[in-house]
Amino acid sequence: MPHTASRFLAEGPRVGVRLLTRADGPEFAARARESKDLHHPWLFPPDSVAAFAGWADRLIDDASRVGFLVCEKGEAPGEGRVEGAAAGGAIAGFININNIVHGAFRCGALGYGAFAHAAGRGLMREGLGLVVDHAFGPMRLHRLEINVQPGNAASIALARSCGFRLEGYSPNMLFVDGAWRDHERWALTAEMRTSG
Repeated sequence: MPHTASRFLAEGPRVGVRLLTRADGPEFAARARESKDLHHPWLFPPDSVAAFAGWADRLIDDASRVGFLVCEKGEAPGEGRVEGAAAGGAIAGFININNIVHGAFRCGALGYGAFAHAAGRGLMREGLGLVVDHAFGPMRLHRLEINVQPGNAASIALARSCGFRLEGYSPNMLFVDGAWRDHERWALTAEMRTSG
């Protein structure tokens, strides 16, 4: 069953972005298992249906978070599919907006990851651009931040390619893979997006 345009919040030439649902567990977990080598040591998305359920509950039920999936468009039946995949295009990656604060701040912190089958194809760049537009449009945010470990060249390249600027360096900022890790702080404002 092919996807319909209404399934996506936003679409580009090759991907659509939609909200994560609890039903995405089987495909998401399978993609995360396939992508362990790509993700380690930077991030650890849920790789079992049970772990996904808890993660999805936090993203769906907490107003300070939103979870998006970047999905490939125009997929032929059976192409790139994994068991339990939802109809409408393989999940290429995920983008979360966490720590959303409204009022005078109107900011959120982005977290994201590509899955191995989609890495290096520009799909996440397209998807991140769509999420940024959605955040600055319907979500009415003013500022988005990305915190990334200095050695994560792919994540830094993605932030830079989407117009984020390096604002600073935070020693021992986040506890990742068993230790406190340094992070670079990248940011983008709505004005930067429209003037760029």
